[in-house]
Amino acid sequence: MDVTRALMTSLTLCLVATAVAAAPEIEIRSFLPVPPICRAGRPAAVAALVANNGETSRKVTARLIVPDGVRIVKPSAQLRGTIEDAWERTFTWTVEARHPGDYTLHCEAEGQRASVTVRFEQAVPIRRLPYIPEPRPVTTDMLVGAHHCPLWEADKPFMWTNVLKHPERTPALGFYAQENPEVSDWETKWAAEHGINFFVYCWYRDGQGGPVKQRFGSAIHDGLLKSRYADRMKFTIMWENQARGLAGVSDERDLMENLLPFWIENYFKHPSYLKVDGKPLLFIYRPEFLVDDLGGIANVRKAFGLMREACKKAGFDGLWLLGEYRGLDPRHFKLMQDLGLDYTFAYCWYVPNNPTPEQSIAAQMDYIRKTQELSPIPQVITVSQAWSGWSDEGTIWKIPPPPFETLMRKARDFARGLPADQLGSRMMLLDNWNEWGEGHYIAPYREFGFGYLDAVRRVFSHAPEPHVDLIPEDIGMGPYDTAYRQRAAADAAMRRTCSRKVAKPGYDDPGLVAWWTFDEADDAPVALDYTGHRLGGLVRMARRARGVDGKALVCDGGCVAVPANPLLSVRDALTLECWVKTDRRGQSNNWMINRVLQGGVTTGYRLGLVDDKPCFQVPLTEWSHHLTGPDPLPLGRWVHIVGAFDGKTMRLYVDGREVATMERAGPIQPSEMRLHLGNYEEGHRAFFTGLLDEVRIYRRALSAEEVAARSRVHSTRGGS
Repeated sequence: MDVTRALMTSLTLCLVATAVAAAPEIEIRSFLPVPPICRAGRPAAVAALVANNGETSRKVTARLIVPDGVRIVKPSAQLRGTIEDAWERTFTWTVEARHPGDYTLHCEAEGQRASVTVRFEQAVPIRRLPYIPEPRPVTTDMLVGAHHCPLWEADKPFMWTNVLKHPERTPALGFYAQENPEVSDWETKWAAEHGINFFVYCWYRDGQGGPVKQRFGSAIHDGLLKSRYADRMKFTIMWENQARGLAGVSDERDLMENLLPFWIENYFKHPSYLKVDGKPLLFIYRPEFLVDDLGGIANVRKAFGLMREACKKAGFDGLWLLGEYRGLDPRHFKLMQDLGLDYTFAYCWYVPNNPTPEQSIAAQMDYIRKTQELSPIPQVITVSQAWSGWSDEGTIWKIPPPPFETLMRKARDFARGLPADQLGSRMMLLDNWNEWGEGHYIAPYREFGFGYLDAVRRVFSHAPEPHVDLIPEDIGMGPYDTAYRQRAAADAAMRRTCSRKVAKPGYDDPGLVAWWTFDEADDAPVALDYTGHRLGGLVRMARRARGVDGKALVCDGGCVAVPANPLLSVRDALTLECWVKTDRRGQSNNWMINRVLQGGVTTGYRLGLVDDKPCFQVPLTEWSHHLTGPDPLPLGRWVHIVGAFDGKTMRLYVDGREVATMERAGPIQPSEMRLHLGNYEEGHRAFFTGLLDEVRIYRRALSAEEVAARSRVHSTRGGS
């Protein structure tokens, strides 16, 4: 599988229209440059992914149209090729721009047209170097830090899902794997050479009460600490303790005997960890959650005192504790003072109502001024570049580089007026280095290149303006997105394998979107969709056995992975239906049908078991709206489970009887995730144990009478 085609296909899953049936027979699903960053005077590929939505093969002609200043290097402007039915083909051209600038290119295919504006950065001759050149840090007037989001691991490609909808966000390193030390060295070089002195890494614990385990720890432990240039800038951590019961502490002993010693030995003592006045800095994301963890405000204050004393015993002059808050409630500021925090800071600023850049700047400066007025503890100022949310929910805004430079100057000047003995007069935070999925980032990327970093350099340093910003291609290094590209290629191959069109009697049941019976050959690598909608899935580490009707999927850690498809993103109403059989108790968070995944926890739907009881979820906010039945799932027999949602009310049925309801007004948020049958996701521990059969998804809510009737279809085999 061609990796360019695979990557374009992956992007397409998020760009394709919501209703496939309404799409033209020949459709340009995406049209993009292939490199994350293009250079003037250097050939660059542009690719159009063209789909044939028809039922027969088509010969297609695609034509590239370029503006003045851009030439087509190869092949010709007009390309021809055959596209099989219900499939796609990538047409690729190589172009070259004579001078830096933004150029709009067009693609035409069988009456369809798509356009893309490509930025060509300044020309840089290609050199073959053995390694990334040493960073040349610039001197700054104050300490400048950037929040760092370490979610981009090789085995978690789904974290890039929201970025796929916004290809202009593509990082200069591609969809990289952060555990590669070279990735860290590039980040160090780019940050240090533009006036960023330290990163504040989000730090996630994975379990409380025992030895420290982490999630997303590879950016620090495998990337930064193993990198060649780890000594060229500083780092700190922000304890991301938001996941209650998982990411905090179980008690004071856990904090003082497990967590703090781990931080001291692994981070605080590292020569590159940031210390100010002999004290390491610890940022805390949800300090108020420690009130419950430690049993009261006074206990938190006491624990903070013990932490400072422990740091002194470890050879430091104490410990700076900074608590995150992005609001203006005086009571919360007072709580932070009572907890014993030294400073308040914001991870980002919330600016409502899709503001303009000017409104975003004004709102942030208002937050900063009012924080200074209302907070009894001092602040360290943060400025935010943008926001979109993980699923483009709520307010969406972005400040381009020139006005962002204005914001940084305003905030810097305000900080200079703070008391000289406060950290806030000597330090500023930038939001964010690389929150690609949530829509705030200043690291180099496709849309603006080094625009944000150049603005940082102009505001905080006196380094001369002319400078050369290198990217991996300039020196023959990279790529760093191999793991993602391999996964994209596998996904593309899987989609083709699973897209066979088949139908069984009953396929035309009104509103039926997908229907998996698992009745293929025992060793078949796919589970086909029998509605004719081509929504088959790949069988991953799973097998088949006798089912309630024909065969069933044996669920014991494997799953069927169904590629993302807009047809699965039903909006106004939904029914999930399946037959299951299990002999296992102790299934407390185990899923039979799932499309609610990290990176999209406000989207999709799922059906499974929580505390052994059937559970139906259609989230409205993060992880919300779990409708759980009153009784455990019966053991040793086939059970019919249905979750139905009509746009207002969620209903859960077991064996044809309604057992629970929940109000939930509003549409289902569309998801770009795979659908998984038999597990939370491929390779996850939250798998259903038992047999799964006759899985159906409808775009309407079945009535109580329909559910009751369907529960009787296989009821004679209830004890089989």
